[in-house]
Amino acid sequence: MSNCAIDHTQPEVVEKLAEQKSFMPEELVKSCELYLSKSLSQESLNEVFHLLKKYDLATEKERVDRDYKMQQLFV
Repeated sequence: MSNCAIDHTQPEVVEKLAEQKSFMPEELVKSCELYLSKSLSQESLNEVFHLLKKYDLATEKERVDRDYKMQQLFV
């Protein structure tokens, strides 16, 4: 994922998840919602935001890669 200088707030990341969840596996959405219900570092928030950003436009291979990266974050 690309790094950017913008810090994303927890509500922004939750909103991005809401926008993309219809394109994501249901179990991953549940894991993400649980993860986002916790107090998270700015680095974690930014990483999740960028994994979710344009998820709907990603190729199947990119989605698999993003899904894996999110699953690793959520453990």
